[in-house]
Amino acid sequence: MLKLGVPSKGRLMDKTFDWFGSRGIGLRKAGHDREYSGAVDGIDGVELVLLSASEIPRELAAGRIHLGVTGSDLIRETLVSWDSQVVELARLGFGGADLIIAVPKFWVDVDTLEDLDAAAAAFRATHGFRLRIATKYHRLTREFLKAEGVADYQLVDSQGATEGVVKNETAEAISDITSTGETLRANGLKILSDGVIHASQATLFRGRREGWSGAQRATLKELQRKLGL
Repeated sequence: MLKLGVPSKGRLMDKTFDWFGSRGIGLRKAGHDREYSGAVDGIDGVELVLLSASEIPRELAAGRIHLGVTGSDLIRETLVSWDSQVVELARLGFGGADLIIAVPKFWVDVDTLEDLDAAAAAFRATHGFRLRIATKYHRLTREFLKAEGVADYQLVDSQGATEGVVKNETAEAISDITSTGETLRANGLKILSDGVIHASQATLFRGRREGWSGAQRATLKELQRKLGL
């Protein structure tokens, strides 16, 4: 069987079901709403596995599922050298959000990453410690800032409402996912003009793990044909 991992609840699950359904592949939960298995109609040899979106990258890389729908940001954050572990098959056109760098609105002289670099150096000289950027996305943020030449900062972990950390004075800036920017504005933050790290959306990925059977490869080919990929 070819195992397809899909987000287990919420809008991502519903939109994924709709996307496959519009292409003749029916996905549905099996039994009780809290069960994490499902059924697939319209093709033989595919098993639906319901997982949290954050679990899907690791399950793909480990080969425990063969296909998975999750945010492109989660793949890039979770998997080192992600494109050596998974293949992007299709961008699904929903679940869009940008991973961004945001700073307080009252930093009127800070609009670009170059400005942020200068502000970080001044902050350290004044306070004796590095400017703090709160984030859940350590890998993507660190790689982006390194590539852009920003130094004299430290990343601090945020697993709660990241937009509130500046008001709470536990960080000076943030790196976070946003769809509309409304929550950022409500918390007195602005996105740097060149501060988009990654434009994420729900994406169908295939794992690169070896050991697929001939039947699984044939099923994938048929699934791709039905999905128009």
